[in-house]
Amino acid sequence: MTKPNDIAIDEIVARCGGDMRGALRALLLVNEHLEAEVQQLHAIIAQAGPLERGNSALH
Repeated sequence: MTKPNDIAIDEIVARCGGDMRGALRALLLVNEHLEAEVQQLHAIIAQAGPLERGNSALH
């Protein structure tokens, strides 16, 4: 049985015309983009301050 990650890898390599280096380059660029988004979210959270518990708390 083929694992989902193997299928995803095969699709990425195929989209890069079978070029493994191109596939790795594309994945690195996507990773850099995601890391930048996480940093932006951290900055937004830091500016918002601590979260307050309201009446909607589950416990």
